[in-house]
Amino acid sequence: MKALDQIMEALFVPYRERVPDVGKIVEAMLGDGMIAAESEIENDHVAFRTLGVRHLGLASFEKIFLHHGYTKMEAYHFEKKKLDAYWYAPPDPKYPRIFISELRVQDLSETAQAIIHKFTNPLTADPVDALNLDDAKQVGDFFHKPLWDLPTAAEYERLAEESEYAAWVIYNRYYLNHYTISVHELDEFNTLEKFNAFLEGIGVKLNTAGGKIKVSPDGLLRQSSSVAKMIPATFSCGTTQEIPGSYVEFAERLPLAEFQHLDRSNLNRVHRREGFEAGNADKIFESTFREQTQK
Repeated sequence: MKALDQIMEALFVPYRERVPDVGKIVEAMLGDGMIAAESEIENDHVAFRTLGVRHLGLASFEKIFLHHGYTKMEAYHFEKKKLDAYWYAPPDPKYPRIFISELRVQDLSETAQAIIHKFTNPLTADPVDALNLDDAKQVGDFFHKPLWDLPTAAEYERLAEESEYAAWVIYNRYYLNHYTISVHELDEFNTLEKFNAFLEGIGVKLNTAGGKIKVSPDGLLRQSSSVAKMIPATFSCGTTQEIPGSYVEFAERLPLAEFQHLDRSNLNRVHRREGFEAGNADKIFESTFREQTQK
């Protein structure tokens, strides 16, 4: 097994255990005969959240995937959420795209910055530089390794007041934020309208920010997502409360204009809409926001 395969497995196994909707959806897909095995599901992309501070953020985290053959692609900016992001194209179509976002910490209030720096300032070097990136186990362990101490409940709440993204990262760290089912690769439920109806039929709550289906201006990238499940979190002060965990996304990539005449059986990744869309992603981020999780 290639190192990249092992790294993806190291990411996905704990994520699957922590996000009950994953197993629920897969079991229902199997039960309905939508797929014959979980391996038939195409993972459109996986996403990570980072903090834009010294020794961390995009510049650090991307090294892992660039080392394993990923190519850095377009940038995206989210002014209101104070985020920047890039997507990364895989070395082979069998691997998912990568979407990494970063909080512009310097754009937060001094109070919020002070809370974040309290936890990140003790890092005196880029932790990725200490890894043997060819050692899949070491890299896999890194995703779940605590790089900083846990916050108090009060610190978490103060960050959440200003940036729910910041609060999510300060507690969850580099945990996989979501993986994405490519619904256009399914035979019968190959549109988001059909797949969303299936999801709601099995009790999966969908993110309604910007509508259940977020559509790019060209109409060729359509995305939906589940609402993050609440997970028990124990803070450094000893308080335990539920906070948003991770979620599942669903993507439908339509054929580009010059390939729309092709029979569906002849379509592959190069024929379909590539990349991402800031307007869609802006609303997908809200899958972990209280406006969605507390409905």
